[in-house]
Amino acid sequence: MSKLKGLLLTQGMHGMISQVEGLAKALDIDFIHYKVETNNIWKIVPPRLSPISQSVYKKINQTDFDIIISCGRKSVIPSIHLKSISNKKIFNIHIQDPKVDYKHFDFIVAPEHDAIEGENVISTKGAIHYLTEQEIFENKEYLKSFIKKDNRKIWALIMGGPTKYYDYSTKNMKHIFSMFYKLMKKHDFQLVVIPSMRTPLNTIHYAKEFFGENHTIIMDVDKKAYLSALAMSENIVVTCDSSSMISEAALTGKPIYVANILPKKNDKRFQRFRNLFRELNITRNLGEEVENWNYEKLDETNRVAKLIKQKIQF
Repeated sequence: MSKLKGLLLTQGMHGMISQVEGLAKALDIDFIHYKVETNNIWKIVPPRLSPISQSVYKKINQTDFDIIISCGRKSVIPSIHLKSISNKKIFNIHIQDPKVDYKHFDFIVAPEHDAIEGENVISTKGAIHYLTEQEIFENKEYLKSFIKKDNRKIWALIMGGPTKYYDYSTKNMKHIFSMFYKLMKKHDFQLVVIPSMRTPLNTIHYAKEFFGENHTIIMDVDKKAYLSALAMSENIVVTCDSSSMISEAALTGKPIYVANILPKKNDKRFQRFRNLFRELNITRNLGEEVENWNYEKLDETNRVAKLIKQKIQF
């Protein structure tokens, strides 16, 4: 029996790509990924006020698909519209709160901290993603040619980037880096800094300048380096702006520390997420006493895929 075909729709950001591709892989479907572009005034109009029409978005030249998986505001209308005009049964799944009537979708996958409910809503602890334990294990050796050859244990700092809630100012970065400096004097570990697509170049250079040649700063976005750092590190630190990368790190079962940044505006939604992960014994805050702890590895992507498979029977 041939695999079902998927159409993935996002705005092209890493966090969104990770979620839609992760679910598609867990569902074991063939897929093609489209970056959604909206037209004219519809770029600023919320989906609930937009018509379900081709006029809202640039045409997607793909007709052979069975499942649509979408994520992000701009992908809401294309997902609903493409399902409505298809001449065959299409299942559409939206990740995150679409902020339109939920009946437009067969499934909505949303993190628990978004606090949305409905018959077709599947709640997750944190974000689903595209990482797998196998992939992390296979890339474990990758960083060995980068890191300093000594007997120090490795800590990883996984960095996100500025958002409307969190600022990557020199002051904020110095605060985080200074906490590491104190910890390194006490525990003598090697730090491996992994940037993401959102990490400003000046922040990466500042990290290299601050920590010097005795630590490893990866200067470019490198997925293999990211996977290897997750595999090799004793402890993982992730900046508070990235719920998706905190969720990805939770697949390892290793202690995760959150590097907090003072928010520019109300970040209650993100606080709920971090509070949940702390209650699940997954995270502590950077700056707290260093300790070892265990928790059940979090693999929400495969759990969600299993539920969907059971419901649509494929």
